[in-house]
Amino acid sequence: MSRVGRVERSTKETSVVVEINLDGTGMVDVSTGVGFYDHMLDQLGRHGLFDLTVKTDGDLHIDSHHTIEDTALALGAAFRQALGDKRGIVRFGDASVPLDESLAQVTVDLSGRPYLVHTEPEGMAPMIGSYDTTMTRHILESFVAQAQIALHVHVPYGRNAHHIVECQFKALARALRYASEIDPRQTGIPSTKGAL
Repeated sequence: MSRVGRVERSTKETSVVVEINLDGTGMVDVSTGVGFYDHMLDQLGRHGLFDLTVKTDGDLHIDSHHTIEDTALALGAAFRQALGDKRGIVRFGDASVPLDESLAQVTVDLSGRPYLVHTEPEGMAPMIGSYDTTMTRHILESFVAQAQIALHVHVPYGRNAHHIVECQFKALARALRYASEIDPRQTGIPSTKGAL
């Protein structure tokens, strides 16, 4: 069974191609033009053990918002496509990941119902290079909307903005990996409804 998703998204603002293999080894090839975002997507692929290719050309002469948002939308759609009918998956996953003084706790349900709960420490630095730190929540909102998953991300403490954001992506990677893995004891769709 091949669990690969591929999405191409083109607008007047961006051109995005995303391909994800849920049963990969963490091979990543990412280029969005936003350095820190590339670094975060690299964390997602490597720690999720997803083979991930992302190529985005966006209107960076305006700012990075459209590039980041449209990439997250395409990534969510590709993830949902790769899951297929979700037969045999674990469905739920969680991970806690520290990065020095910061800690992220992520819980996911591949439920078919998009919902996001997201908390970060207040007073974060507004920028990491050209990356607007308020975009982290928007990335997660966009991903959740297209992946159709319930996602809870909580960072109870942290000081360094780079660490606060990075531990979220690492924990998200782990939680998605665990939730999307095939459970050898699960022969059907893990829901009393019979569909996810």
